[in-house]
Amino acid sequence: MMGTLLHKQQTPKNLKIAVISVSTTRGINEDKSGAWIKQQAKKEGHEVVVHHVVTDDIAAIRSMVEHVVEKVSPHAILISGGTGISPKDVTIEALSPMFAKTLTSFGVLFAQLSFEEIDSAAIMSRATAGIIGQTVIFCMPGSLNGCKLACNSLIFPELGHIIKHILE
Repeated sequence: MMGTLLHKQQTPKNLKIAVISVSTTRGINEDKSGAWIKQQAKKEGHEVVVHHVVTDDIAAIRSMVEHVVEKVSPHAILISGGTGISPKDVTIEALSPMFAKTLTSFGVLFAQLSFEEIDSAAIMSRATAGIIGQTVIFCMPGSLNGCKLACNSLIFPELGHIIKHILE
């Protein structure tokens, strides 16, 4: 444990974060989850360099993420929405093939934490994370509670540590 704590003390603290919400029904003004992620990222001391809403479409999601990774080069992209099991939920299908590496434990840990809050409905979560270039991508549910759970319990506590390893 002490080794991990020491290691985390030497991680980058002020990171560039992009926030992308996937929705066909909400625009930027109705994007409660994206607005919360943006506000929380700033509270954590990070710079939010992008906040966009993109439609539930594989090509549109890929295009948006490729553009942000190539042109903005954020340390992390936090994506809310499109991770469920309805036919329109295609965030995972759009981005998983682009990952050079997958953070397989993110989805497992998120499902475990979700189970504690929403019981067996957690089985429908497909939250995932991976790395594209030198950017870590987190795909989480579009619900505000799901975003809060993912960000507060998993993403923000570990983000600097993840980035340190990506940049080695």
